[in-house]
Amino acid sequence: MNDSPVALITGGGSGIGAAVARQLLDAGYRVTVTGRGERRLRDFAEKLGNPDGLLTVVGSAAEYDDVRDAVGRTLEAYGRLDTVVANAGVATHDSVADGDPAGWTEMVLTNVLGPALLVRASVAALKETRGRIVLVGSVAGFVNTPGNLYGATKWAVTGLAENTRRQVTEFGIGVTLVAPGRVETPFWDGLGSLPPGHLLTADQIADSVLWAIRQPAGVDVNTVVVRPLGQPN
Repeated sequence: MNDSPVALITGGGSGIGAAVARQLLDAGYRVTVTGRGERRLRDFAEKLGNPDGLLTVVGSAAEYDDVRDAVGRTLEAYGRLDTVVANAGVATHDSVADGDPAGWTEMVLTNVLGPALLVRASVAALKETRGRIVLVGSVAGFVNTPGNLYGATKWAVTGLAENTRRQVTEFGIGVTLVAPGRVETPFWDGLGSLPPGHLLTADQIADSVLWAIRQPAGVDVNTVVVRPLGQPN
């Protein structure tokens, strides 16, 4: 019987989520990765050689039925769940004063409702393993910037992480908020170019996620803010 630990990552087909998935697989975890794009998930699995310990599930992080399905299929395939990583997120790269509201609903639902749905769907299984919830936030959830609705969603994630911790710590479940600064990922595609200066890599953020996950029993690392050198805000 395989009793190696199991992780579920939303939005895991690219960027930070994919880096976390790769590192967890290398660390001996069995991993479920979710995302809305079937082709992206298939390409990700193929690049890794379609390992036995990787399950891909197509679905939206903002749809409770999809999130429950991903958790259920993970438990069916692997028999346990030790870690969930709420990584799925989108940005419209505009502002409340002059932006296009057409994209705001998806952003708010994905970035704020999505992590809450993942907590709700997984908490019973995590009680059994005394596991960990990782929420991928952002430096934008600690620093105000003019008109930034994306930042406001990440402020909500900052609050959700602590509010969740205060409820689930009595169940033996750890909660970690990992808040990256500027990272070289597809996040910037909507702007057409990367921001100036040094950027972190997705693997460097994944290092922080794994460090938090692999703390000794009884240790709960709660907030990890990771900026590249040279990013002042």
